[in-house]
Parts: sequence; structure tokens; C-alpha cells
Amino acid sequence: MIKLSDPRIIQFDKAVKLREESTNAFIDYWRDHALYTSLEYWIMVALLVVPLIFLVFKIDKSKLFLIGFYGYSIHVLAAYIDLFAINSGKWNYPFPLIPFLPSISIDSSIVPVTFMLVYQWTLNHKKNFYVYSTITAVFFSLVFKPLLAGLGLFRMYGNMNYFYLLIIYVLGFIAAKMITNVFLWLQKKFTK
Repeated sequence: MIKLSDPRIIQFDKAVKLREESTNAFIDYWRDHALYTSLEYWIMVALLVVPLIFLVFKIDKSKLFLIGFYGYSIHVLAAYIDLFAINSGKWNYPFPLIPFLPSISIDSSIVPVTFMLVYQWTLNHKKNFYVYSTITAVFFSLVFKPLLAGLGLFRMYGNMNYFYLLIIYVLGFIAAKMITNVFLWLQKKFTK
């Protein structure tokens, strides 16, 4: 049984306290600067809401679960990657919708919706998924994120750069496709 006086537990409790202080600092920053009244904040709202509305009208209803599962996989992977990068000080978003979920506009909407629509298009037109998803990754890493940075909506720190972002996007869509393929394989295997 681990005792509360164990040095590991003491160090862990200190780290938890630091994380709490950090979270409170972000909440104070959000409140003190009334970020929810800024143009940048409303751009982030639009990046969350507009793609989701667009998706409702454009998603192929006959492939809803397949495309939705792929998009959900992208969303989860993007959220985990962003959480890691934000917590390790690689990048962050100065105008979050919610202070403790700084990347919700990007991870929950524009990135997964875009990749979903690319996936849908490659399925419906029998095009190479990997080529068009790579083009999408190039767009996000070398056009969209620099645009966000230029608008002050995205900040990178340390040795992080846009080429690393490209690698992350490529690995992310490949992982999401692999996860989707595993579930498609399982579906075929168990529904014969």
C-alpha cells in the first residue's frame, strides 16, 4: 500500500497543484480580457459552428456511419494530439471558446469535417484516399495553421514548426483510416 508520505505521491500532488494553478491562470486570462467579446473569439466560434452545419447538408447519408466513424476517429486523435502539444508547451490557441478546452473549434469541427468530406469524396469518386488526404494535410499545416498564426489565433513554441505539423496531420489521418479499416474488417468478419 502506498503511503501519503511516499515521495512519489508528494511530487505527484505538487504536479496536480501546478496543473490546477495553470488551468486557473488560463481561466483568469480568458475572463480578464473578456475574450468572448473579441472578434478572434467569434472567428473561433465560426470555425466550430459553420463546418458542422455544412456537414449536415453535405454528408452522404448512405455512408453516414462510415464517414462519421472516420471523422470521430480524426476528432479523437486530434484532441489527444492537441492536448499533448498544449500541455507540453508546443502550441496553444490564445482565443479559446472555453479556457480549459482551447482547441475545441479545430479538433471538433473544421479538421474532422474537412477530412470526412475528403474521405467521402474519395469513396464516391474512387480516388486515392492517401493522395487527397495528404493534400488536405498540406493545406492544414502549411496554409491554414499559418493563417491562424497570422491572425493571432494559433501560437507555436520551442522547436515546433509547420513541417512537424504536416507530419502530425499525415500520421493522424493514416491512424484514423487504419482504425476505420479495422472496424470495417471486424464488421465483415462478424456479420457473415
